[in-house]
Amino acid sequence: MLTVFEIYASIQGESTHTGRPCVFVRLAACDLRCTWCDTPYAFTGGHKMSVDDVVEAVAKFQITVVELTGGEPLLQAEAPALMERLIGRGLTVLLETGGHLPIDDVPDDVITIMDVKCPGSGEAASMHWPNIDWLSLQDEVKFVIADRADFDFARGIVDKYQLATRVAAVLFSPVHGKLPPADLAAWILETRVPVRLQLQAHKYIWSPEARGV
Repeated sequence: MLTVFEIYASIQGESTHTGRPCVFVRLAACDLRCTWCDTPYAFTGGHKMSVDDVVEAVAKFQITVVELTGGEPLLQAEAPALMERLIGRGLTVLLETGGHLPIDDVPDDVITIMDVKCPGSGEAASMHWPNIDWLSLQDEVKFVIADRADFDFARGIVDKYQLATRVAAVLFSPVHGKLPPADLAAWILETRVPVRLQLQAHKYIWSPEARGV
């Protein structure tokens, strides 16, 4: 069984898949407490669903892209089985994960979008660094940037692990409402770090506080 907080259809707001219609399966619970977290409401609650029930709920939307998010999806033992089933339905499956839990059980065809936590998150020490070796050229790595210290930290990680050659995209995302996107853009241009600036499109389309979008 899985503990599911919500399942809904929206426009993908992050990653290189931004703008695509997407079904979001938000699994409940997270063991991190990032200072900038925008989904603390999913730390608790949710309802039990079998893998079969989740697959059927996703299928009803008739959308070909689905993302497992949270919370932290990999806290739930049946998450890999759910991803396998969704892949078996011919769907494009994205996994949004915090980077602190091993990703070696994630099915090969799943596109992993992995956070690397910067110091401003308060969770930088939680990173499971062996995950870097499990990333493939279809995966993406995301850094959420709160300030210049976070930017310099992230730039160092990109360089140290040569992330630009390991994955499909390295994403630098400003903390919404804290770091002006123009500042982050200027730093990227100043340093020529090989990344993409990412904005959370759903927070511009709808209210930053809106749920289920």
